[in-house]
Amino acid sequence: MQEPPAEELTVRDPVSAPDAEGRPRRVTRRFPLFTRDTARPEGGGRAAGRDAPAPVRQWPVLTVVGLVGTGLLLTALDVFRWGLLLIGVALLIGAVLRWVLPDVGMLAVRSRFTDITTCTALGLAIVLLALMAQPKPVLQIPFLKDALHFTVSR
Repeated sequence: MQEPPAEELTVRDPVSAPDAEGRPRRVTRRFPLFTRDTARPEGGGRAAGRDAPAPVRQWPVLTVVGLVGTGLLLTALDVFRWGLLLIGVALLIGAVLRWVLPDVGMLAVRSRFTDITTCTALGLAIVLLALMAQPKPVLQIPFLKDALHFTVSR
């Protein structure tokens, strides 16, 4: 590949890596019209080495999905409170794994902060709702009970 003569390379705008022909490419802050590739989320690398079998490489997401599946099975078998608690705890475990481990494979969906925040909020909400479910709620929050009666009675 021939290099272009030096006098043709006078560029006044910011440039990035050269294009396929070796000419500097102009940088713009606008997003491209068509996305040609996507970056893997931080921590989206394999949780084990490349030589390990697929289930071992993706053990964090398989752990969370397995616990959620078990919780759904318990819910279907009419042990709904324990099933929902297990689903909420599985999401909280997913948040902890995302926080602690540098690479979690397919458990990484967005940025680390977004994944942790989303899993924690959903996990806590499911656990709290499971503890407040009727009949015989384990957790009673008075202002929520009043809000429910106000909305249902009117």
